[in-house]
Amino acid sequence: MTWGKHVAAGALLLTLVACSNTRPVETPQTRAPSAPVRTAKPIRPTIAPVQAKPGASTNAKLMPVLDHGPRDRKQIALTFDADLTALMRRRLVSGKVKSYYNKALIDELHALHVPATMFLTGMWMEQYPDVTRQLANDPLFELGTHTYDHRGFTKHCYTLGTVPRDQMLADVRRAMVELDRVDPHATRWFRFPGGCYDTTALRELAPAGVTAVGLDVPGADGFAKSPQPIIKQVLDHVQNGSIVVLHMHGGDNAPYTTQAVGPIVRELRARGYHLVTVTQLVSRG
Repeated sequence: MTWGKHVAAGALLLTLVACSNTRPVETPQTRAPSAPVRTAKPIRPTIAPVQAKPGASTNAKLMPVLDHGPRDRKQIALTFDADLTALMRRRLVSGKVKSYYNKALIDELHALHVPATMFLTGMWMEQYPDVTRQLANDPLFELGTHTYDHRGFTKHCYTLGTVPRDQMLADVRRAMVELDRVDPHATRWFRFPGGCYDTTALRELAPAGVTAVGLDVPGADGFAKSPQPIIKQVLDHVQNGSIVVLHMHGGDNAPYTTQAVGPIVRELRARGYHLVTVTQLVSRG
């Protein structure tokens, strides 16, 4: 299996700006920082045996990272992050944003029969426990974690703030506990906020026993002004084994994801691609 370049320094444009914990006085950053945010050396994922939870890692030294699946199979994994930061929660409480759960997107995925992997922050799961249970019981989807409150694991990760080194492991485990509480089938797939990590973060998080899922196609749905740029970004860059990152929290952070998903899915299928979860993407079966 070709796992690709797992932790290439600055190799990917990680436009996960819908994850940004933007403050009202700041202009939301919609591009990756000019300086590399991924400075760790490549490491081949060491995945636990098949009977373990999907994504479970036995590597005790470095958290493994998966950026794409095999390039010899016409499969693509659409993944969706559900972010919730302290600032986003305040916007909910104040009524400035009605919801950070994009139900219309989930309905569209159902209508199109699209399997997907969702990465949920612990704070999002706390805000939407019933929705989390519904997603956990849905055979189309699998769930992974996205830290507790969506802070960055390197300095200068957009405007996300930074988790102190001595709190990194506890932050990730807090989200895992929350997911395990509502999802008996929870995976051990994990995603870094903003796609930002380095060797320090990978070492600190190795005891969590999870595998970080990166990407090779950022969907660029964060703060998009229309569906068209999202559609073009995805369709112009996908290839065999691609992992596409989009967002399922909607609101003012990702307002056009739903409208983009239909055209993306129909065109990918027209090109002969099979849409799968991350677990199915890396399955050797």
